[in-house]
Amino acid sequence: MTLWQVRIVDEARRWIGTPYCHQASCLGAGTDCLGLLRGVWRALLGPEPEPMPAYTMDWSEPSGEEVLRAAAERWLLPAVAGEVARGDVLLFRMMEGRVAKHLGIQAETGDRPSFIHAYHGHSVVESPLSQPWARRIVARFTFPERQS
Repeated sequence: MTLWQVRIVDEARRWIGTPYCHQASCLGAGTDCLGLLRGVWRALLGPEPEPMPAYTMDWSEPSGEEVLRAAAERWLLPAVAGEVARGDVLLFRMMEGRVAKHLGIQAETGDRPSFIHAYHGHSVVESPLSQPWARRIVARFTFPERQS
């Protein structure tokens, strides 16, 4: 595990307990799953790379466009195929045949894998990456390391 991976997970864990709030990204006050990712980005990399448009809870479902995946592909790096690492950004498809629209950050690997995420009705939590969650992962990404 690299120091960069430790920093990503440590920052994500600082958000645990932040209440769920759609479209928000404010540590301790409110966030959604994308807001968590945005907050980790700001803490580790600086300003967000593009303005965040307003989005509904069913975003991109009517059009079927993979908006979240396209944004991840613009700003994150693809994870090494077949490798699972702490700090990976996980993209989930919650229902078969629907767009991917949930994000989390891999916190632990091995015998007890877990991930940090925010979802409706909960605060930011660290959840076991159980089979029901794992089978919904459609892509893994990594944060680019800050260039000094």
